[in-house]
Parts: sequence; C-alpha cells; structure tokens
Amino acid sequence: MASADQLGFSFRQAERRTWTVRDLVAAVRTHVEREYGDIWVEGEISNFRAHDSGHLYFTLKDRNAQIRVVMFRSSARLLRFRPEDGLQVVVRGRVTIYEDRGEMQISAEYVEPKGSGALQIAFEQLKAKLESEGLFDSARKKPIPTLPSRIGIVTSPQAAALRDILNILRRRHDTASILIFPAQVQGDAAALEVTAGIRYFNKARNVDVIIVARGGGAAEDLAAFNHEGLARAVAACEIPVISAVGHETDFTILDFVADLRAPTPSAAAELVIRSRQEVDEEFSGLQRRLEKAMRYQLLMARQNLSELARHGAFARMMDLIHRREQRLDDLVNRLAHAQRDVIEKQRRRFETLSGAVRHYDVRRVLSGMKKDLDARTTAITSAVRNLLLERRVRIERMDTALQALSPLAILERGYALVFDASGNLLKDAAKVNTGDEISARLAKGTLNATVKKPQG
Repeated sequence: MASADQLGFSFRQAERRTWTVRDLVAAVRTHVEREYGDIWVEGEISNFRAHDSGHLYFTLKDRNAQIRVVMFRSSARLLRFRPEDGLQVVVRGRVTIYEDRGEMQISAEYVEPKGSGALQIAFEQLKAKLESEGLFDSARKKPIPTLPSRIGIVTSPQAAALRDILNILRRRHDTASILIFPAQVQGDAAALEVTAGIRYFNKARNVDVIIVARGGGAAEDLAAFNHEGLARAVAACEIPVISAVGHETDFTILDFVADLRAPTPSAAAELVIRSRQEVDEEFSGLQRRLEKAMRYQLLMARQNLSELARHGAFARMMDLIHRREQRLDDLVNRLAHAQRDVIEKQRRRFETLSGAVRHYDVRRVLSGMKKDLDARTTAITSAVRNLLLERRVRIERMDTALQALSPLAILERGYALVFDASGNLLKDAAKVNTGDEISARLAKGTLNATVKKPQG
C-alpha cells in the first residue's frame, strides 16, 4: 500500500477561527448596517411602548414575519402623530443588531401612516382624546356678548384677515375698542404664541371676547391650530373665544373647543358685534312692543276697574274709604287747633320773658362798669406817673454828684493827669528818669513829652 508521501501530499490539521459572541454579532451588525443602511419597510404596529426617556419601541409585522423597531427621542419628537397598535405605517431607517440580545431591529428615523397622512391621523387622535374629556361639550361653551365694547384679536399683524376684521368692525360699530396680540399663525412657534395670547387676555381681563384669526391654507399651514396645549388653554379661558381660522370647509381642533366657530375671519367680525343700525332697529322694535303692551295692560286694567266699581263689595269699600277720609279730615282739624293753642302759649311766654329782659337794662349796668373801670385806670396812671417822676429826680441828683466827683471835672479847672510810657498814672517825679516818654491828659486832648530833668 502506498504512503501519503508516495501519493505526493500530506494530511495537515485544518486551520480554524474561534469567534467570541460579541465579535461575531458586531461583525454581522457591521455587515448588515452597510448593506441595509437606508431602507423603507411597510407593516403593522404591534406591542407599541413609549418609554419615559422619550424613545419609542414597537414591533413591525405582516402576515409572515415581524421585526423590532426602535425610534429614538431625537426622531420621535418630530412625529406629527402618535403611533398605536394596529396602525399600518411605512418606516424609514437602517437595519442593525442589538448586541445585548442578539436581535435584529430597525433604527427608525421617520414613520408615516399608510394611506391617511400624519397630520390627519394626529388630528383624529387628538380630536377623539379631547372629545372624550368633554372639551367639545356645548354645555361648557360660554355665550358671546351681544355688544362687546372691548375685543381682543390674536393673529399676525401682517395678516390680511386682520385687515378684513378691522374694516368690518369699524363699519359696523366704530365705538368698540380693539386690542391686538401679535402672534405667528404658521410654523413651529405659532401654536405657542397663539396660546400665549389667549392666556394674556384671560389674565389681564381687558377684553370682553377673543377672536383667534387666520386666513385659509393647506392642512400643514393650519397645523398650529390642532395643538393640544392651545386647545386646553382655550377650554380653560374664562373669556369667550371665537375661532376664525381658514375657510368654511377647514376644520381644526380650535374650532371644536372654542365657544363659537366662524366660517371665516370676516364672518367672525360680523358675529362678534352687531351693527349700530341693527341695534337701533331692534331698540325701536322693542320700544314699539313695550308701548303696545302697556296700552293693552292699561286697557285691561280700566275694564277690570269698571267691573269692580259696579260690584257691591266695591261700593262698601268706597264707603269705608270715605268714612276714613272724613275721620282723617277731622283729626287734621283737631291737630291744627292744638297747634294754634300751643303756638299762642309760647307767644305769651315769650312776651313775658321779653318784658323782664327789657326791665333789666343791660346797657345801664355796662355803663356803670365802664365808669368804674375808667376811674381805676386814671388812678393807676397817676400813681405810675408820680413814681416815674420821683425816680427821675433821684437819678438826676445822683448824676450831679457823680459829675462832681469825676476826675474829668478837675481837669476842667486846669489840672492834668500824667502817665508814664506804660500808661501808669504818675504821682511821684522820682519815678521817671531823664529821657523817659510821658503823656499828659488835659481837659481837652493829650500831650506827649520827654523828661529832661526830673525834680523830686
């Protein structure tokens, strides 16, 4: 038998590669994601679950197979509707492998309903939700004021609908004041700005009715008025709200929750305030009806009164009334006599008191008091004058004595006062030396001198 070497080859152990589970799953995931990085898959949603994190999880299935789908929050928040079990959808995304469970799944970036559009699905879902909560019930809708004096409008300042509303309001009743809350009426920020306008007027309470206005447009243009937050703000508003969005064939969630739906913004202006002519005509009609009703009531009252007057009970009643009137006249006369008696007594008492007052002559008493006061004043004046005279004589006597003793009086007789250079009075010639400066005080003036020779 020939050997392997003789046959020209040898058996060698075959080389093999051993994978870890993670490495294998990672390799498969890389391959799958590269091959199926952008796909569209159609199917039915089941086992839908919205996580608290904002991520969405569900199973997409058809008659023969199923695959898990995950839609992360960054993509889920852009959805126009809320996915739910049993809904046929088309999913766009990439196929990947969830390594922790080794399951194939689709990471969805976009989901749209099959058949009906996303906006219509979202509209129907929200409409059913709010209707089940009673937000559309007619019992909770508030009446629109008949002739509001202050009207709030939430719309875009550039909207043609605003100009239409203002023109109609000015024509129908120019005394109404208009407050405008500027808000976008299209785009992502529109719902929040319109909601802010509703809440502002509800808090400020500076209007009687609110109009939310926007002209017509496509479903996408009116999507802001299908916002749940806006619907709940309108439902909670204590001021009546009129929805004036789109054309007559356009319907939004706002139309159902508002207190009144106007088919167009112009119709809203006509509904919210009646023209002055209509008010005047209705007032005139009511006045005519009132006058007619009053004439009828007076006629019926006159007939009833005539029938009562012919009745015996009415005659007895009138006789009783006449007797009461006669008694009343008698009491009035007695009261008048009593009043005259009281007045006469008071008059006589007044005359008695007046005579007593005249007998007691006040002017004479006051004259005597004045004379006594004048005498006392004269005596006091004389005493004060004598006292002042005595004081004056005494002062003059003391002044004369003082003048006689004054050194200045001696100077008048030719004497002088001599002072040294320090101003001290000199009484001894030995106190100065030759050449000292001295001064002499005369009766009139002063002399300065120099000592030539003192003599003691």
